[in-house]
Amino acid sequence: MAKIGVQAMMLKDSVAEIGAFETLRKVDAIGYHAVEISQIAMTPANVAELDRARVELGMDIAALSVALETPEGVPGDSLHRDFDKIVQDAKLLDVNLLRIGMLPLGALRSVDAIVGFAQRANEYAERLRAEGIDLYYHNHHVEFAKTGGRYLLDVIADNSPAMGLELDVHWVQRGGLDPVRTIDKYAGRTAMIHLKDYRIGELSPAAFDLLQRGDIAAFMTEFKNVVQFAEVGEGNLDFASIIEHAQSAGAKYLLVEQDELYGRTVWQSLQTSYDNLLALGAGDLF
Repeated sequence: MAKIGVQAMMLKDSVAEIGAFETLRKVDAIGYHAVEISQIAMTPANVAELDRARVELGMDIAALSVALETPEGVPGDSLHRDFDKIVQDAKLLDVNLLRIGMLPLGALRSVDAIVGFAQRANEYAERLRAEGIDLYYHNHHVEFAKTGGRYLLDVIADNSPAMGLELDVHWVQRGGLDPVRTIDKYAGRTAMIHLKDYRIGELSPAAFDLLQRGDIAAFMTEFKNVVQFAEVGEGNLDFASIIEHAQSAGAKYLLVEQDELYGRTVWQSLQTSYDNLLALGAGDLF
């Protein structure tokens, strides 16, 4: 049975303010008991607080985020530079899943660069597998561009057979595909799925001011950019089917995430998603 948790990108400001342990205490109080670590520095202090949350709160550290390489001076652990530390942190926190959160932007320059990224990732996936740890790749919408009639995500998957996929249902939808059919397509290869909704927002008063002034081009820019990230159940995605198919596909974790909050607090957002998931009958997955 899959477990619903939180993607900690949403928690980074809270961690900076009150620390990882107190942040995860608040997550636990809402009703989430699993977390995927992302955009939180894996300093000795933060690792110790994550371990404390695991022991004292029973928080399941679902996965850690890594990159193949990070430029000097840029925070974040890289498999190239920090392989042994990453493995050590994962074993301390009882984690056997790592995830690469984004394709290196420079790799989008060409298909050959994407293939090179996937092949390097596969080498690390094989090394990690020898340590009892699996590596996954998280999609955005750009991986659903086509080359030679094939999606870039399939180019990545075909060139990294040892690496699994972490599907993000909002980005799948934004890429023009059906999340449920996409989950089915990659069944058996997807251990983690990001749950965030896809909402068509309202045009702002400023947009209508542009229209009234006759600035049609600027109004049409607003018109075309009304897609929003949304709390689970507050948009257009069929989460009852998504959750059902995710479990059938073998997903271990379903991780609530929202990239932008549109004036709400992270705690309001997480509470709304939690309440809507309960209403969907997913309470036994927390």
